[in-house]
Amino acid sequence: MKTRLRALFCDHLSIMRGKYLPHSKIGDDSTRFCRSVFGTHYDRDLLDAPGSLVKQGLPDMELRWRHDDIRDSWHASTKIVLGDLYDDEGAKLPLCPRGTLKRAVADWQKHGLTPKVGIELEAFALQADDNGRLVPYDAPGGVVYGTGPFADPLRFNDRIWAMADEMGFSLEMITAEFDSPQFEYVLTFGDAVKAVDDIVLFRLMAREIALEYGIVLTFMPKPIPEAGGSGMHVNFSFADQAGGNALSSGPRGGPEHMNDLARGCLSGMIHHHKGLAGLIAPTANSYMRLQPGSLSGYWQNWGGDHRNVTTRISSEGGAKARLEHRMADASANPYTATAAVLQAARLGFEKGYELPPMETGDGFDRTDAREGTAIDLKGAAADLQRDTVLTEAVGAELVANHVYMKQKEVRKTRDLEGDGLRDFYVHFV
Repeated sequence: MKTRLRALFCDHLSIMRGKYLPHSKIGDDSTRFCRSVFGTHYDRDLLDAPGSLVKQGLPDMELRWRHDDIRDSWHASTKIVLGDLYDDEGAKLPLCPRGTLKRAVADWQKHGLTPKVGIELEAFALQADDNGRLVPYDAPGGVVYGTGPFADPLRFNDRIWAMADEMGFSLEMITAEFDSPQFEYVLTFGDAVKAVDDIVLFRLMAREIALEYGIVLTFMPKPIPEAGGSGMHVNFSFADQAGGNALSSGPRGGPEHMNDLARGCLSGMIHHHKGLAGLIAPTANSYMRLQPGSLSGYWQNWGGDHRNVTTRISSEGGAKARLEHRMADASANPYTATAAVLQAARLGFEKGYELPPMETGDGFDRTDAREGTAIDLKGAAADLQRDTVLTEAVGAELVANHVYMKQKEVRKTRDLEGDGLRDFYVHFV
């Protein structure tokens, strides 16, 4: 078979959409899709969401890519590419998550700073039992920081690692997480758009490889009610115009060595804490994970080397200085989530919000913070609507579409629990 092209974009629900194009099209730089994908929900219900133009004839949008961005894929005779979305008149589509991240990067570059990003992903492995029901992957020797066949008897993660090397992904780590069969995947830092491109493609690759082993690898926030949750931690720093790490105040990190840039970023993420949740913890299932005492980013707080705060300051300084925002989960579109975190940080840097004292409680039995996220998706969507400053920074049209879809999702999932709620998401997230 001649080499074909798989052209992809990541939509408002973090679902990968695309098409296969023949070898003759590899020299092209665009293809078209129905814009009303942005009105499509998990259950394939087609809704008249803002910007989706469902009631205006379901017109086209165009996916455009750079030829240099075409890369080999994990499937034989198939190249793969990600692109940006444009409307039918050739203007950038405001609903495009990748374009939203590019705008966030550009907003920081006006200050002479280029965002660098590293994403941590957590996922659970499920498999079908004799009756076809999804159950946890049988890894009886799995422990936190587990490696080898006891943690992964089928060794599907070995294949993921090997393919990541072939694809040019720079893996920082794969390990078993606290709740077996849960795994963590970390890619190294890079320029924000490339780093998120890589995490989007890595996540797709990992799910497709795992499926070859009979494993449904799901990044949804909490697929197993009695187990812990899975997050998508957004680590970031900034390169200054000389190429140095602008968050660094020297060789040592931590709260005692923060500079004004770090303080500003922290104040922005604290100030916009509630609004952020509606964008970066965007499903009904997210709020099974996002609870007090769950190491999930519930509390409106910050700290040093402390896993029960929402924003954690690395104890590493110099080139490795960074901030880690721990609220997001991978039911969020990674482009939108990263853009939202960067925009909240920028607003704090520019506006100089007051930074509350560092968290001194343990986060389990005691916390200094008195405010957290909403307790459910309905409340989080309302908090996002109220945060008009964050909404304008991220993109008013994208947020309007997002809130509409999430309000519909509240109704769709209101009576679902257990396996019913899991199955609403598990094959997409």
